[in-house]
Amino acid sequence: MRQIILLGVLLVPMAAWAEDWQPLTGPGIEAALAARVLRYEDGASQNFFQDGRTLYEAGAGESWGKWWADGAHYCSTWPPSETPTCYTVEATGLFLRFTGPTGDVTLGQYIDLN
Repeated sequence: MRQIILLGVLLVPMAAWAEDWQPLTGPGIEAALAARVLRYEDGASQNFFQDGRTLYEAGAGESWGKWWADGAHYCSTWPPSETPTCYTVEATGLFLRFTGPTGDVTLGQYIDLN
């Protein structure tokens, strides 16, 4: 029985990779993130507040930053740096996919909609 449960847990992220991804832009990014909470594949979570603050929590640590939509990108800064990093955002179902400037991909799942 445990193998079936484990297989189900492993297939959820894989299923997200196989879906049709829809690119998001400015208003779509804001609607997808504002007042939402995502969990990432490594177990970290991120709260996106409507006022542009964001809280990233991993293990016992947390970090506050700022986020905004800039055209076709989600951008964020994390102190002490004020230099933004921007990502393209795509959505499918309960998943968001962020692709960074170097092609790195991060998959997040809404945990406040489950």
